[in-house]
Amino acid sequence: MKATYIKEIAKIEANNPVLIEGLPGLGLVGKIAIRYLIKQLKAQKFAYLYSPHFPYFVLVNKKGNVRLLRGAFYYVKNTAGPNDLIFFTGDSQSQTIEGQYEIADCMIDFSKKHKVKTIVTIGGYRMEAKDKPKVIVAGTNQEILNQALNAGSTVSPSGSPIVGTAGLILGLARFQKINALCLLGETRGYLPDPLASRSVLEVLKNMFSFNLDLAGLDEDIVKADKMVTRLQKIEETRVLQAEETRKEEDKKTTYIS
Repeated sequence: MKATYIKEIAKIEANNPVLIEGLPGLGLVGKIAIRYLIKQLKAQKFAYLYSPHFPYFVLVNKKGNVRLLRGAFYYVKNTAGPNDLIFFTGDSQSQTIEGQYEIADCMIDFSKKHKVKTIVTIGGYRMEAKDKPKVIVAGTNQEILNQALNAGSTVSPSGSPIVGTAGLILGLARFQKINALCLLGETRGYLPDPLASRSVLEVLKNMFSFNLDLAGLDEDIVKADKMVTRLQKIEETRVLQAEETRKEEDKKTTYIS
């Protein structure tokens, strides 16, 4: 394999589709959101994306079979709104700068082939949310930005970089005359964050008028909160132990003097 390519395994006939992308990143916000959409809306897989820029190992399943790392496209007809939905997620982001550009370009070309006029990317925004995580938004034009702001998001601070596929798609989409938007859920970033994903999904629901029950994330949110509490207690214990060790060392130094 010398270049990124997409293999279609089924044909679709989409009506004015929107592509929504979410790859692994901060807090796995994008991947959690897309996997939840695929499961709840019963989206059907119709294409794979392979690239030599993914990490150089294979995944092994329970039966011992192996496969390359890849991305996958899913399709669902949206009976509640004017836009059918195409979802994209995958095992990994590209491990090279060149690969980031190549994969983003490949996805945009594939979007044009399926007459996609709007692309939404999802990621995480490193921030300790005090209550409900906010959704930070950046876009290629004011019209699509206003749509996201009216759906409950907050405009991105000036100068904030959007790293990886989520950002590059926005930059490259402008050259192809495709509207593009990035939704970033506030997250601590070091653990899977279904609460941040839920905030992003609420904005998407409002923007594109599709039916989605978010209650299925509640259990995962509780588990994530428990994990954070557990890690905080471990860190507090570590700090106390470090302080006790320092005091003991100070005593030894004073005695020797």
